[in-house]
Amino acid sequence: MAELRISTEKVCFIVARSRTFHAKLPPVLPDYGSNPADEDTAHPILEDRPGDETEQELRDALSGLDGAEMADLIALSWLGRDDVRDADDWDDVLAEVADQRPEHPVDALVEQPLLADMLEEGLAKFGLSCADSGEELAPDARVLPE
Repeated sequence: MAELRISTEKVCFIVARSRTFHAKLPPVLPDYGSNPADEDTAHPILEDRPGDETEQELRDALSGLDGAEMADLIALSWLGRDDVRDADDWDDVLAEVADQRPEHPVDALVEQPLLADMLEEGLAKFGLSCADSGEELAPDARVLPE
């Protein structure tokens, strides 16, 4: 069976940061004409605000990967979005990544709203799970069984 060149802990750290980043809503301008008693006080917590470090944490984690780790992460995401392929197809997926690798892989991954789900699905095809990684996941995180 193929072996990953990126640790499960690194993948799960990226899963956790991606899930947090993509759970945020785009900023919404306040409606100053509304009744303050009707305002949703939990909403600002989910909004992406200037100075929020969530996106930068995700970008830093991705930028810190070496070439082999980045190739494996991209391949895991591709494997995770494909319902037909499994870990036995790993070498083929890696070859596709080498042929089609995005020019700006960090941007391409950050802009993928289902990145966390795809990475978890990819790990599951290897019999791995973020539940065993030690990475703290959000309470609503979806963790796939092994």
